[in-house]
Amino acid sequence: METMEEGEAMALLSRGTERIIGEEALAEYLASTHPLTIKFGVDPTRPDLTFGHLVIFHKLRQFQDLGHRPILLIGDYTATIGDPSGRSVTRPVLSLQEVERNAETYLQQAFRVLDPKKTIIRRNSEWFAKMSFDQALGLARKMTVARMLERDDFQKRHRAGSPISIVEFLYPLIQGYDSVALDSDIEIGGSDQLFNMLVGRDLQREAGMREQVVIGMPLLVGLDGVKKMSKSSGNYIAFNDSARDMFGKLMSIPDTAMESYYRLLLGTSEAELLALRALHPMEAKKQLASRLVSEFFDEAQGSRERAEFEAVFSQKALPKDVPCFRWEQLTRGQEADIVSLVHSTGLFLSKREVRRLHEQRAIRVNGGPWTERSLDHPPEGESWVIQVGRHQFFKVEA
Repeated sequence: METMEEGEAMALLSRGTERIIGEEALAEYLASTHPLTIKFGVDPTRPDLTFGHLVIFHKLRQFQDLGHRPILLIGDYTATIGDPSGRSVTRPVLSLQEVERNAETYLQQAFRVLDPKKTIIRRNSEWFAKMSFDQALGLARKMTVARMLERDDFQKRHRAGSPISIVEFLYPLIQGYDSVALDSDIEIGGSDQLFNMLVGRDLQREAGMREQVVIGMPLLVGLDGVKKMSKSSGNYIAFNDSARDMFGKLMSIPDTAMESYYRLLLGTSEAELLALRALHPMEAKKQLASRLVSEFFDEAQGSRERAEFEAVFSQKALPKDVPCFRWEQLTRGQEADIVSLVHSTGLFLSKREVRRLHEQRAIRVNGGPWTERSLDHPPEGESWVIQVGRHQFFKVEA
């Protein structure tokens, strides 16, 4: 294990956290030479990891650098149920095939940050698929309805008359039992997972085990600077984004969100933030974007994306390698609706996202904002240069 004074290790691991339950136990663990079992569970309900996950992966990497081997728990069993945390409706059920496909992409993406040689991969189907109905009922007896209704999201749904399935009530117990099965010393997760992680402590105590330390990490706001970063809200940066998209999305965040990105994604200290505040916000944001692109690609790529961004937005040049489409390829002979045309390029996640950008006057044609819904065929031999948002360009040729 890497040598580091106990106080230094505690300061490092505490930095950027929102809450630690069991700090004394964590200090004891760090004073020993025993490799710790650190649990982080992800339900592969969608194929992409986002920078919201990056907040936790960076903390796991710190544990790895100190000589510990975190367990990345793939919730292949729980993904078929759906974590109700922060949701106002029941999550759609996924098939086992969908879950497994998503799980494979999760692992590929996770190892862009974590050291695969220092990561243990487990799946909670290892124990839940073997659990009998009697055992499941025994687990259900360990929690009351009143305790479950302490959860803020359940309270809101109950008051609003929104359905809450019995399966969702069981979810915290299932996640908590994972901690028993893994005999975890520490569980780390977003602050919205706090209730579920505390259930893990309860179940460990009932089983005569030492209660896990719970580390709750802050939730990263999305590109709007308001809501939690979420794929369903379309306000996210994905691990699998191209370097250009990643840089452009980071440059689009509000100035008010910038410091939280520095703190949560780069572990920037208050002293460093003080120096950054002396910079122009645009320069500080370029540095943020360059550093994060460099982490996922390399330093040279981070520098190239910065140079291209400056050329496009400061010198009004077009990006290199702009995708080019034929008019007929996108319209298929139909009347050209700007939202449908942009969505047909395949460059955007959903038509809903494109519609939102159009309503925000964020679609430009040949440099001017395009507020109409229709778009005419470009003149023969010419093309439209279409910009969507701040960072995506493409050409449409006649």
